[in-house]
Parts: sequence; structure tokens; C-alpha cells
Amino acid sequence: MTNTLDASDAPDGPAPAGRVTAADLPALRRRTTAVLIAGQILGGLGVPVGITLAPVLATQVSGSEALSGLAPTASVTGTALLSLPLAALMTSRGRRPGLVLAYLIGALGAGLVVLATVVGNFPLLLLGMAAFGAGSSANLQARFAAADLAEPERRGRAISTVIWATTIGSVLGPNIAAPAGRVFRGTAVSETAGPFVWAAGIFLLAALVVAALLRPDPLLTARALAPKEESRSAGDRSLRAGLAAVRASPMARLALVTVTVSHTAMVSIMVMTPVDLGHHGADLQLIGLVISGHIAGMYAFSPVMGWLSDRFGRLTVIGLAVGLLSLAALLAGTAGAAHGRTAAGLFVLGLGWSAGLVAGSALLTDSVPQPARAAVQGLSDLTMNASAGIGGAVAGVIVSQASYGWLNLTGACLLLPMAALALRRSFTRPASV
Repeated sequence: MTNTLDASDAPDGPAPAGRVTAADLPALRRRTTAVLIAGQILGGLGVPVGITLAPVLATQVSGSEALSGLAPTASVTGTALLSLPLAALMTSRGRRPGLVLAYLIGALGAGLVVLATVVGNFPLLLLGMAAFGAGSSANLQARFAAADLAEPERRGRAISTVIWATTIGSVLGPNIAAPAGRVFRGTAVSETAGPFVWAAGIFLLAALVVAALLRPDPLLTARALAPKEESRSAGDRSLRAGLAAVRASPMARLALVTVTVSHTAMVSIMVMTPVDLGHHGADLQLIGLVISGHIAGMYAFSPVMGWLSDRFGRLTVIGLAVGLLSLAALLAGTAGAAHGRTAAGLFVLGLGWSAGLVAGSALLTDSVPQPARAAVQGLSDLTMNASAGIGGAVAGVIVSQASYGWLNLTGACLLLPMAALALRRSFTRPASV
């Protein structure tokens, strides 16, 4: 008998025709992807504001460059801390409530950042940046929402398509920062903090789009259409069950290491690049251009990474990620005052991150049973962002006490365990991996 999702099975309301069958999936995949793409474009406009300006704001408000890494670290930490509650919400209620809540918290955080700069309160700035990190949580979780209904052999491309959509907003976002800041010239809100007002409005709009249009919920639909042997009790969907699923699968452990190391190396280098560029005479506009190129590397070529992952296997693309991230550390770490070389290094850094995230996310989804996937995916985002948060905090100390070059060397060293584990698994992998 064909599995169906009846209106009574979905807490977010009936499917477009009252129920969803396997025959409806192609159209539903297209609709879900379109909504996720719209949300990613909007989220992509907001998130890069924090990436570009957080270290600068931290220096201005705290008066100490050594503390500049704490603001982006707070954002990454907030993303990590929110990963498990959002995963728990998605596990029980579906993707839509979790994504909407994440965007709303991100908008609140942007408002707190603006308030903190007005009153000159550094702890409030860190709190605001932590809440702002929820916008990143929404953008990251959307890639798994795209995978919920995807065929296994196209899972990499489904994930990468949604990641790619962030390109549009993310490339524009840093370059909108300067004109958005100038709007507040002569007011109590500084030009550096002004773009966060823009980000708050964008996050609110993204929440509205997802709340209104992401129906039926892709995760709940995937569960309803899953084979009966995969339709287990709610206990099998708990976070504890997700952790058990990772422990039971060597490939899931490799996937977790891949997304964690790729993200940590990228964040650690990226968050201190604006500071290093400033040391070498770069203005805000040039910094925005370099970060835009970096973000283009992260997102614009993700469909290529998805196709490579589906065509040649997840492990092959994980190996590519190691090579690209290593090259990026070499370019950026030896650039000095050569801004073009720094820009090239940051672009390659984005490519390496894209390869690691797409292949690692697809491998993680492949490697655990359907009931545990949402919990495992939340655990993945917790791990990658907590590690990146620590990396960002340490990055500021390394740059202030040693140099930006030493930071890049440290980032390259982080890749060694990822490379070793991927090489080990390559000798025992199934043909499809």
C-alpha cells in the first residue's frame, strides 16, 4: 500500500490536496526547494552583516583589539547553543516552526546589538551577537530540510541547491553594509551598527515567508512516507537516539568530523581577516569586497560540490575539501599587505568550506536512519558551531599575540585528523560512498 500523509498527521495543516502520496513528491520537492531558496536569499542578506562588522564593533565598544574576536565568537556560540533546542523543536513539530523561531531570535539579536552600541555596553553586544547567531542556525538547518524529501542519489545536489541560494544575499549583504550605515549618519546609531537594523527587518521577513509557505512540512512528510520499518516511536527521534546513531556508524562519525573541522578552520581564519586587512590599510569597502568574494566561494559553487558528491562519492569531495582548505591557509597566511592574495585565499577558503559542508552533510544524512536524522543533524550543527566558537575566540588571541600567518598555520593543522580519518574510511567504503 502507498504511504500517505493525511491532514490529521501534520500539525501545520493539510497538504495542498488534503494528502501527499509518493506521486506528489516531485511537485512537492520543487515547491519546498523554492520556499527554502527564498528564505536562504533573505537570510543571506542578514547574516553577512555580522560576519563583516562584528569584529569592528567589538573593538569600538570594548576599546580592545584583543577582544575583537569575541563578537563573532558569540555569534557562533549562539548558533551552537541554539542548535539542540531547535533540533528538538524540529524533531517534535517539524522544520517550519524551528526555522521561524530561529529567524525571530536572530531579529531580536540584531536589535540588541544596535542597543549595545548606543549605550556602549560590551556584554550586551555579546548577548545580541549570540542571539543574532540564530539567523545562521536557520540557514544551516535549511540544507537538511532540502534533504528530507530528496532521493538518496540526489541528496548532495538537493543540499547544495539550498546552500547556493545564500549566494545572492550573502554577496550583496556586505556591500549593502556601507550605504545602510550611512542612513544613520548623525543619529545615535553609529554607521557601523546601522546595518544591523537592516538585518533585523530581513530576518523578520524571512520568518514570515517560511511560516506562510513551507507547507506541508518536509520533515513530517518524509516521516509519513517512510517505510513502516522506519516509522518508529518518538523515543527513536530523541537527541539521545541521535547520539547513539552517530556512535553506531563510522561514516556518520567521519561526516561529523568533516563538517566540524571544515567549519572551524573556515571561521577561525575568516573572522580575523577583516582585522588583518585593517592592519594593512584596507578600508571598510575593500573589506566588504574581500568578504563578498569569500562568501561567493562558500555558496556560489556549492551545486558543483553537490554534483561531485553525488557523482564521485562523498569521500572524494571530503578529500577535495582538505586540499582546498590547506591551499587557502597557505595563500592567506603568506599574503601580508598583498590584498589580492588575501582575497584569493579567502575565496579558496570558501570553496573548501563548501566542499566539506555539502559532502559531510550528505554523508551524515546517508549514514543514519530516518527517525534519528533531525536529532543527528542538530547534534552536527551544535558540534560544528561550538568548535568554531572556540576557534574564533582563540583566533583573536593568536593574532594579537603572534600573527595572522600563525593563525592560518593553526587552521591548516586542524585538517590533519579529518584527512587521516577520511583516508582510513576510503579503504572500507561502500561503492556508493
